[in-house]
Amino acid sequence: MIAFVSGPVAALAPSVAVIEVGGVGMAVQCTPNTLSALRVGQDARLATSLVVREDSLTLYGFADDDERQVFELLQTASGVGPRLAQAMLGVHSPDALRIAVSTGDEKALMAVPGIGKKGAQKLLLELKDKLGAPLGSSGLVGAQRAAASGPAPWTEQLSAALIGLGYASREAEEAVGAVTPIAEAALAETGAAPVPQLLRAALQALNRTR
Repeated sequence: MIAFVSGPVAALAPSVAVIEVGGVGMAVQCTPNTLSALRVGQDARLATSLVVREDSLTLYGFADDDERQVFELLQTASGVGPRLAQAMLGVHSPDALRIAVSTGDEKALMAVPGIGKKGAQKLLLELKDKLGAPLGSSGLVGAQRAAASGPAPWTEQLSAALIGLGYASREAEEAVGAVTPIAEAALAETGAAPVPQLLRAALQALNRTR
């Protein structure tokens, strides 16, 4: 198992960071939130989880060990593969997921693209007692406050991801404006804005204007 990678960031893409380790570029699949904290040329350390398939070896990267652990625990639920687990962490922090499971919050899980009502109910049953208590809050009051705060607004997540990819703040603002209708349509339909899809649309809009 590759527990972590550490080294300068060689390149960034909408869902991948390339970390130079001993002269080798390691491609690591990351959420927009994780990517937004990285800068090309600067050193980074990502906790990682290696997913082995018959035809592929895929390395997933996380901001810290706790996020990596939750990623792996999520996959113990039936029907949850690495991509869905990563999508869940792209929408919610580890503590927000712990709170959602401990309080039976179906809507929080349904905010993740690909999870419907029945899927959310099944996940709540299977993940109960697996994720543990929130690490950043104490007691039910702390959990309720964290649940109320929720993830960062999609506009902030998207803007941070674009700036992390090397775009200027002005360009990031313009791209956010360009994809706002897409985000609003998704919010009206599912109650959540899919940041990875919005990031791809924003990059397409930026490429058209250059």
